[in-house]
Order: sequence, then C-alpha cells, then structure tokens
Amino acid sequence: MEAKEVDKAHVAVDDFDPKIVAFCCNYCAYAAADLAGSMRLSYPPNVKVIRLPCSGKVEITYLLRALEDGADGVMVAGCLEGDCHFMEGNYRAKRKVRHAKRLLEEIGFESGRVEMFNLSSAMAGRFAEIMEEMTERIRKLGPSPLRKG
Repeated sequence: MEAKEVDKAHVAVDDFDPKIVAFCCNYCAYAAADLAGSMRLSYPPNVKVIRLPCSGKVEITYLLRALEDGADGVMVAGCLEGDCHFMEGNYRAKRKVRHAKRLLEEIGFESGRVEMFNLSSAMAGRFAEIMEEMTERIRKLGPSPLRKG
C-alpha cells in the first residue's frame, strides 16, 4: 500500500480540494470566465468567482476576510496592464495585493495564498489555466490554518 503525503492538518494532499475566491473585474477577467464557460472549458469547480466593476475596487480587507472566513486561497484578476477600462484600476489592485501579501508574511502566513493575474476578455483558455495553476499552488500549500471544519 502506497503512503500518501499528509500535510499539517492531517488531510491527504491528494484528497484536499482547496476553496479559492477569485475577485474578477467585470470587463476582462469576468468576461474571460464567462467565455470559458460558453466554450465549455473545464477548470476546477472549487473557485468562487466574485464580479467587481473593476479590480481596483478590491480592498485589502476583502482579501484578508476571505482567508479569515475559510478560503484556502484568494486571487484578484484584472485587465491586462495598460488596458484597464478605468485607467489605473488594475495597477491599484496590484498594489493592494502586494500589500496584502506583505501583511500575511508579517504574521507568518503563506503569502502565496494570495495572487494577482491580468487577462483580457478573450483569454478564456488562460482563465482556465490560471484556475488550474492557483488550485495546484494552494493544494501544495495545504488547507489554510484558518479553515473551519
């Protein structure tokens, strides 16, 4: 019988299905998610997509609160750099994500649980890839220490 790798919370890594919250801008990332669905591209069903008018509207408290409420990973997806529909919203989002990562590091929490991605509305394939990448990253980190149950 083959032994499975077990993480801190005694959950077999192979059996761990991470909960991920994705804050997506309406014009690009959410549109890419919608297109991925229309094209029947598969990506992990464990990602909860939250639509924002602009990625720049995400607040650091949203990112931290999602983790506090039991998400194993949080991502922000905005327009391609230089192509934000609200001029600099994606740059603001990037700064906020960077700041959230620093805060997590300061308290000894894995900063890799939070990430920022940029894509256009036509990048449905890339959206599905990002969902896979983020799921695998969080699976390797294991369940969040804040995860309830």
